[in-house]
Amino acid sequence: MGENKRRMLAGDWYLPDDPELAAETLRRTELCAQYNAPGPLSPEERDALLRQLLGSVGEGVRIRPPFHCDFGRYIRIGAGTFVNFNAVFLDTAPITVGADVQIGPNVQLLTPVHALDPGLRRAGWERGLPVTVGDNVWLGGGVIVCPGVTIGEDTVVGAGSVVVKDLPPGVLAVGNPARTVRALGPDESGPGRPARGGAAPGP
Repeated sequence: MGENKRRMLAGDWYLPDDPELAAETLRRTELCAQYNAPGPLSPEERDALLRQLLGSVGEGVRIRPPFHCDFGRYIRIGAGTFVNFNAVFLDTAPITVGADVQIGPNVQLLTPVHALDPGLRRAGWERGLPVTVGDNVWLGGGVIVCPGVTIGEDTVVGAGSVVVKDLPPGVLAVGNPARTVRALGPDESGPGRPARGGAAPGP
């Protein structure tokens, strides 16, 4: 393993313009191109491609193409999770998505961090901070989750929100930056239940 890949995996500053990392990117490019290509793919063929691309895929995971990532192998997705169209998962650090998660269209899970110092940024230094999404989370359409963020299980994030800090379990959060609106409980709206007030999460 080369120095830049070692540093990337350790969460240290590294230079992404590296032949070893470029080879991993080429692997991702080829697999994503197959996964995202128009035309009929059986569910079994699509699942097989996903399992080649990603580090870990639970049973019953569905990801609607197009799907985009940096490497793929550093992404883990739990059973029963659904990811809608045009997701972007940039996995220069680990991205962990729990079981039974609902992810709306155009959601971005971002781990890369560029240097604030202009000279270091011009030189290309970056690092990755892990993103973790707990079980049974719902991310509305267009949500952006920033590097280093953990979202607790059962939490709902409203459409278009930008999550820059950790969110606790079982809350509704909305806005830019996302802020907790209130706790969620078993009396929330759903089949057979009346709708309650509050911001709509979106698709």
